[in-house]
Amino acid sequence: MKTTVEITDSLFHQAKTLAAKEGLNFRVLVEDGLRLVLEARRQTKAAPFRLRDGSFKGGNGLQPGVKWADLPSLAYDEEGSSLRS
Repeated sequence: MKTTVEITDSLFHQAKTLAAKEGLNFRVLVEDGLRLVLEARRQTKAAPFRLRDGSFKGGNGLQPGVKWADLPSLAYDEEGSSLRS
């Protein structure tokens, strides 16, 4: 398949020089380079996403007299402020 790719002059001249030095034509060198990059990207798989531990590391848990079921109402109720102090 034929395609057109624009590359910088300096990169083109370096590639042509290397191809000539190794007895290859430019097309073979470009194909080899693309194969190497594609294979390297296939082998380098991104690490799976891990959510950092954001748990609270201070305090002593729930205060005496506070129940889990009461937490939502305490968070939004002025009455609950006395239990938080």
